[in-house]
Amino acid sequence: MIKEIMDKGNQENKRKRIFAILKILILLVILVGIPAYILIFHRDLITQLKSFDHVTSMLKSYKTAGGALVYLTAQILQIVISILPGQVFQIAAGYVFGFFPGLLLSIAGVLAGTTLTYYLAKILGTDGMEWILGSDKMKRFVSMLNSEKAYIIIFLIYLIPGMPKDLICYAAGISGVDFRRFLLISTIGRIPAMCGSLLFGALYRRGNYGLMITLATIITVVVVICFFRRKQLSDLLKRINLNHTSEKTDPE
Repeated sequence: MIKEIMDKGNQENKRKRIFAILKILILLVILVGIPAYILIFHRDLITQLKSFDHVTSMLKSYKTAGGALVYLTAQILQIVISILPGQVFQIAAGYVFGFFPGLLLSIAGVLAGTTLTYYLAKILGTDGMEWILGSDKMKRFVSMLNSEKAYIIIFLIYLIPGMPKDLICYAAGISGVDFRRFLLISTIGRIPAMCGSLLFGALYRRGNYGLMITLATIITVVVVICFFRRKQLSDLLKRINLNHTSEKTDPE
């Protein structure tokens, strides 16, 4: 009897190890394997996808529904596989589909991509995420997302250009953050930049170069300020998180 129990225990441990290895392999393929494959064997694809003319021609080469599906897929993949460029696609979407149709497609893609990434991380688990992306980095993100100020931090990360958005969806999946709130707040945070890119493309199609220059100037100023203030912005997020941590530990 004891031998049977031990054998069952060993088999269960073996299954757990195999499952853990499979999870890590899946994560490796998505976060490392696919990007590495594209960079090594299809580097020209990344260059092409950064070209407004190429992306516009690609979207136009399909019928309206087909082009919309291609754009929607690109939006999803851009979130899951962070090396794929997203802004050029959004400008092209504004040019090809118009501002409001492009905005609806963009939001749909963001919702789908965020959902996929969140639940992918949840399925793969904390160990797999920390093993691939680094224990310290993931713990720092998860700590921020588990604070009471999490939703303020999430909004700022997605609103401010240059913030580390790529890993936040994955970190959210292994944190205690509520999925529906995370999805809503992260999407709202993305919308201003998304609207700017789509509007730029729509104005370009109409030939409204004066408003294009004004919009481009505003966006450039914001991006430059955020770039030179990136350390202060990162420190702000840390202070928000640290203030919450100290509030929790201080006796009443």
